[in-house]
Amino acid sequence: MKTRNRSYRAIISSDWNECLAPCGPFDFIAFTYPSLEQETKEIFKAYTGNRISLSEATLKISSLLPQPITEGQMDTYLDERFVTYRGVPDLIEWCGKNNILFMINTTGAQGYFDRVFKKGLLPDVPVISANPMIKFLEKDETSRQYHDLIEIQDKPANTQNVMGQFGIEGSKTFLIGDSGGDGPHFEWGAKTGAFLIGSMTKSSLDQYCSRKGIKIDLHFGPRYSKGEERSDDLEMSVDFMELIPKIEKIL
Repeated sequence: MKTRNRSYRAIISSDWNECLAPCGPFDFIAFTYPSLEQETKEIFKAYTGNRISLSEATLKISSLLPQPITEGQMDTYLDERFVTYRGVPDLIEWCGKNNILFMINTTGAQGYFDRVFKKGLLPDVPVISANPMIKFLEKDETSRQYHDLIEIQDKPANTQNVMGQFGIEGSKTFLIGDSGGDGPHFEWGAKTGAFLIGSMTKSSLDQYCSRKGIKIDLHFGPRYSKGEERSDDLEMSVDFMELIPKIEKIL
């Protein structure tokens, strides 16, 4: 993958957890240490509801761990639990073949993606913006770009960085998010002229956008009202390949 030498006609910068995959950023911790499941869920909800910052969330999570997560533990988790929504790998592959830079931009751990790509669980993704709380891969082992995401404000900053690097305009930018944690990314995107896609949209994202006067251009998959429980059946019935005609229409 020679990312730096490629030219792209557009970029998709997307969140991962509960947006492209039905999992949370700390699920591998709860899997490895089941006794921490409830606490990690509460921390995740506090972050996505914009009640605590991302750095506060990762600090709380780190303090819970009896010892650092190993590559072997991450691999065991991925072997048993890795799943995406339907069509996500196909969409990523289609983007690569059509000169669209697919960027995963998430509060999830870099170490999670280190192992996902090492194990061949996803097609190549040129750029990963993720939290460095857990990481395994040495930077010189891959031509894939990794950007640190410490706070949610780093989502738009990292997207803008990559757009500048490859000369991609705001009108050729697609942002995908699901919760209030994606609010600042959408706020920046609205000012930049990006196309905003709510995937499995939570009420926290709708509320954030409503407060800021931001229009979400497309709601994809179920759209949840405040207090409504997620539906695995509804979410897993969504096919991300259905986004392709909508992307092509904008381009």
